[in-house]
Amino acid sequence: MVGAVVVRRNRIVGRGYHARAGEPHAEVVALAAAGRRARGARLYVNLEPCCHFGRTPPCTDAIISAGVREVIACMRDPDPRVNGRGFRALRAAGIGVRVGALASEARRLNAAFVRWTGSGLPFVTLKAGMSLDGRIATRAGESKWITSAAARAAARALRAEHDAVLVGVNTVLADNPRLTAAGRSRRGRMATLPPAPARIVLDSRLRTPPGARVVAAAGGETVILTRRDAPLRRRRRLEMAGALVIDVPARNGRLSLRPALAELGRRGILSVLIEGGGEVLGSALDEKIGDRVVLYVAGMVIGGRRGRPAFGGRGVARLSQAMRVRDLTVSDLGSDLVIDGMPVFPGVRRG
Repeated sequence: MVGAVVVRRNRIVGRGYHARAGEPHAEVVALAAAGRRARGARLYVNLEPCCHFGRTPPCTDAIISAGVREVIACMRDPDPRVNGRGFRALRAAGIGVRVGALASEARRLNAAFVRWTGSGLPFVTLKAGMSLDGRIATRAGESKWITSAAARAAARALRAEHDAVLVGVNTVLADNPRLTAAGRSRRGRMATLPPAPARIVLDSRLRTPPGARVVAAAGGETVILTRRDAPLRRRRRLEMAGALVIDVPARNGRLSLRPALAELGRRGILSVLIEGGGEVLGSALDEKIGDRVVLYVAGMVIGGRRGRPAFGGRGVARLSQAMRVRDLTVSDLGSDLVIDGMPVFPGVRRG
C-alpha cells in the first residue's frame, strides 16, 4: 500500500497511489500528474521506490527521468529485490535521499507485506464475537446472535482488509457461513467490498458439504485444507463443486496451523483473518500464532461450564505463559465493545 506526493515550492503538484497489482506504482502516477513541474521537486513516498522490472518498470528510472531533486521515504522496502538498492540507484544519479520519517506508521500500514516478505507467512488477525464472559455459544450451541448487527457489519468490513478468511470445519457445519465481505447498503442491495477474500476451511476429513454456502458463495476462491489421506470421493465432490482442495501436514490426525499458513503464504496470500471457531482460535494460541487480535464483545453473560469459549485448545498452565495484548484500544460500537491490540507471546520475537 503505497502513496506518493510531488512537492514543488511547498505546494503539492502531483499525487498518486498504487491501486492494484499490475497497475502503475504510486510514484509513477504522482509524477505523471506533476508533469514538467516534477523537475527540481521533492517526492514524498511511504515505501522505498522499486528498482527492478516486475509487472511494471522500475520506479527509480521514472524518478530519475523526471528530474526530481530529492526523495523523502518512510522506510526501506523489505523485498530482497529492493531493500536499499532503490535508494542507492537514486543517490548514484545525484538525487538526495532521506529515510525514516513516520517509519513506524509506514510499517503498520504495510504490516502484512512486511510479515510475509520477512517470513513467508501471512499476517494473522485473530477475531471473535463473544459475550462478556468470553463465550461464543451457549451450552446447547446457540450462537446467533451474540453481538449486534453493527458489530457483525464491522466484522465483514474487517474481512475485506484481508486476503483470506479462515475457519474450521465445525464452524461450517454449525453456522453454514458464506465468509464473504458483503454487507447491505441503505437501499438494501448487496455491495461486495473489494477485493473479495479467499475463503479457507481447515477440514482434515473433508466433512464440508459440497453444497455449503462457503463453497457456493460468489466472489473470491474457496480453499479446503486437508490431510493427504482424506477420503478421495469427498475430495472429488468438493472439487466438482468448485473448491480448491490442498493437502497440508497433519499431526496426530489434526491439521497444524503453521504449515497451513505457510502453504497459503507460498500461494501469495499476505494476510489471513482467523474467525474461528474456538478450537481453531485456541490452536492459534497454542502454536503462538497471531499478529493482531480483534474482539467484538457484547454486553451479555452466558455462563455455564459447557458454554463454548472463544479460545479453546490446550491453554497454558501458568500465567507467565499466557498471550498478552499490547497497544490495546477499546471502543464503543453500538451496544458492543471492540477490543483491538497486538498479541505478544512469551519467547516469540516479532520482526
